Amino acid sequence: MRKYCPPSEPFLSEVYKDTSILVLNKPSGLLSVPGRDPANKDSLASRVQQRYSEALIVHRLDMDTSGLVVMARGPEIHRKLSTLFQNREVNKTYLARVWGVPEAESGEVNLPLICDWPNRPRQKVDFEVGKPSLTYWEKVSISESSSLIRLKPVTGRSHQLRVHMQAIGHPILGDPFYASSEALSAAPRLLLHANELDFDHPDTGEKLHFSIPLPVSFSAGQERAYF
Repeated sequence: MRKYCPPSEPFLSEVYKDTSILVLNKPSGLLSVPGRDPANKDSLASRVQQRYSEALIVHRLDMDTSGLVVMARGPEIHRKLSTLFQNREVNKTYLARVWGVPEAESGEVNLPLICDWPNRPRQKVDFEVGKPSLTYWEKVSISESSSLIRLKPVTGRSHQLRVHMQAIGHPILGDPFYASSEALSAAPRLLLHANELDFDHPDTGEKLHFSIPLPVSFSAGQERAYF
């Protein structure tokens, strides 16, 4: 078990706020919500609540994943936002740097997932009792030994993107659970970043789009881009 050492700077990175919602940029290494162990009490949610006491978490990112998280300012907005997520009316896009270069330019991974209980929090593919899990992917750019991939999950299973990329032979660099030793040592952190969110404002119905750039740790030098 790794010692929990969440980044302290910036303490909180706000992307957008109004009277109903908050959109934050969560850094890698910070939990979305407090853990059970008192040593893991620091989290995005607890930091936000120090500034906005009414804020409630709606969805989560893995501790090692960075990027966009939306929070509700009050229980009624929380209910509305939760409904949007449950009905798959929130479009989430991730960028990941993976080991190797896929042969195809794009594709889908449709593999059922379930918790690997003896090794939790790891997940695994299980065709008998796994829950349906679907991810679309496409190349963004490639380097000699890795690829930048755009990922669009249709379902939202735990560790879905990480397991799906490993299952097709291209684990995400820096992944402490699913990467090979080479892919793990190729990056200082899990190179998975939630860079886009699209949804209708829960109060006004306005179509909202949020996008944030990749952290510098995703750079791989010379790359060939795909358009």
